[in-house]
Amino acid sequence: NSELGNPRLVTDLNRLMMTFIVTAYVVLLAVGGLIGYLKAGSKISLITSLAFAVALLACLFAGIPQGSTVALVLQLVLLVVFVARYLKTKKFMPAGLMVLVTIGAVALEVVLRGG
Repeated sequence: NSELGNPRLVTDLNRLMMTFIVTAYVVLLAVGGLIGYLKAGSKISLITSLAFAVALLACLFAGIPQGSTVALVLQLVLLVVFVARYLKTKKFMPAGLMVLVTIGAVALEVVLRGG
């Protein structure tokens, strides 16, 4: 009798994996903002990355209704920002990397949501 056939277990595993994905994304986002500040003196990069990081963590851990959906929307907003920055600078670091990371995170989250 397979435990993976249990719908509750699958849901719990999916929730755990989504939490890991978003948390890893938040770490990359915050580190990126910090590097932008340290290398280029960009206060806006630091403030924006930390604001989005806090918002994403709140979606996961603060019991926000539809938190996973709100987190997905926030990541899509960030994707638009990163694509715009990449198109403007044509530099892979950091915007191009974050485009790829964001697409990967969003795709995994959508798959885990069953959508």
